[in-house]
Amino acid sequence: MTPNHAVVSPGEWLEARKRLLALEKEHTRLRDKINAERQALPWVKMEKTYVFDTAAGPKTLAELFDGRSQLLVYHFMLGANWEAGCKSCSFVADHFAGALPHLNHHDVTLIAASNAPLEKIDAYRKRMGWHFPWVSALGNGFNSDFHVSFTPAELAGGKVVYNFTEIDGGDAYEELPGLSAFYKDEDGTVYHTYSTYARGLEELVGTFMLLDRAPKGRNEGEVMDFVRRHDEYDETPRRRA
Repeated sequence: MTPNHAVVSPGEWLEARKRLLALEKEHTRLRDKINAERQALPWVKMEKTYVFDTAAGPKTLAELFDGRSQLLVYHFMLGANWEAGCKSCSFVADHFAGALPHLNHHDVTLIAASNAPLEKIDAYRKRMGWHFPWVSALGNGFNSDFHVSFTPAELAGGKVVYNFTEIDGGDAYEELPGLSAFYKDEDGTVYHTYSTYARGLEELVGTFMLLDRAPKGRNEGEVMDFVRRHDEYDETPRRRA
């Protein structure tokens, strides 16, 4: 098939690539600026005590740090009555394993938290072959307080808050994705430092970053329409125009 791009000489390609490089450098500088602003955000002291069900028994939020001072919690979409975890959250979680030793060595603990019972979490984790820490927040209000879990009444009530914005309840689901960050000081006080949702989670996904550099990019119709749980892909590679 003829490529739907101009085919030029190496010299012309180099000039075009240099123009793109200028934009990429601008993007890098903007990312550095955003990172600096993120690190400068004020913190909120966590006043509420949350108790999670874990493989090692009940643990408070402070105990989930596992001896480190920083905690990242991925709000994983797996409801109490769901048969499987969200395929998009599963896509994100596929990227956790390789990062864990690096994060742990850098004083950061990464876990997932879902509003499903621990036995359902463990069954799905076993199916996916994952080994990252994953706890149950069922019934403790944690995911609700961080605006990623909603009751049927809340969804039917007109508006819910997600990604720091009011959205129509009809456009939301009972579970939505997010990432929240916490710090614990030497006295054991825990602070909420950051949360991100929706497309703010994309930078967690190395596959996206690689696809963005492939000839066809993400090659989507609708956002993430190509994503499947990693044990659900068929053997035929996906092809689009």
